[in-house]
Formats: sequence, structure tokens, C-alpha cells
Amino acid sequence: MTHDWSLESSICRWLSAHSFTLATAESCSGGLIAHRMTNVPGASAVFRGGVVAYSNEIKESLLGVNPSVLRDCGAVSESVARQMAEGARRLFAADYGVGVTGIAGPSGGTAEKPVGLAFVAVAASEGTVVRRHVFSGTREDIKNQTADMAFVLLKEVLS
Repeated sequence: MTHDWSLESSICRWLSAHSFTLATAESCSGGLIAHRMTNVPGASAVFRGGVVAYSNEIKESLLGVNPSVLRDCGAVSESVARQMAEGARRLFAADYGVGVTGIAGPSGGTAEKPVGLAFVAVAASEGTVVRRHVFSGTREDIKNQTADMAFVLLKEVLS
């Protein structure tokens, strides 16, 4: 018998052992976090669902991201990641929500917000934690690194 030691598998086991649930709201990762969670056997017991909120309209209408925050801070910002995580938690009635937003490239970056910039957030009843990262590599590399860091941050919050 082989054992899956991936972050998503250990998170799934922990959530299941504590009867907690998870939901996601993803922009730059394009659903990769949800994909990786649903690859884990038994994830249906803990993973409530996810939204790929690529457009600002969806961030606002489904996740409740404040339009003035999008206008003032931009879609790739700490505030938007926070509101996405909190919105996913609320929308899916989950114990934990993950929100990610960023610039996967290869274009779209600026001096202030370079390609590879990503904000990762985890919302829980105790509050929301957000981390800023700047990743490098191809578009796929940046998406993978964003998903990896979402699982790392979620693991930290759960510990």
C-alpha cells in the first residue's frame, strides 16, 4: 500500500479528522488548487467547492469582493485575495476558504506588480491570513507555485 504524502493529501486527512471543510476562490491558478484537492481520494468529505473567478464581475457578484477595492487596489492585491478567501468560505458555507490572485504572465506585469506576483489568502473563523509572493518561470510554473503556496499557507493555518 502506498501512502500519499502530498500537502493536499495531508490537508484532506486533517480536515476530515477534525470534521472541517474547505472552499476555494482562484484567479491566476485557474482552478489548480481545486483540481489538486479533488485528486485526493475522499476529498468529497471535506472539499465543498471552488470558483475560478477570472473576471472582476465574478469576483464581485459571486464572492462579494468590494468594487471600490478592485478599483482602488486592483484585482491583484492583498485586499482582493482576502475578500476572495472570505467570499469562498461564505459562498460554500465552509470552515476554511482559500483565495488566490496574481499575474501568471507572460505579459500583464508592471514595475509595481510584476509577472509572478501572487497574493494567497486563507480565511477561517479566527480571521484571514494573506501572503505576498513573487514567483518566476513560465505561466505554468507560476500557477503551480501559487497552488503550492496556497497549500503551504493552509497547512500553517491548520497547525
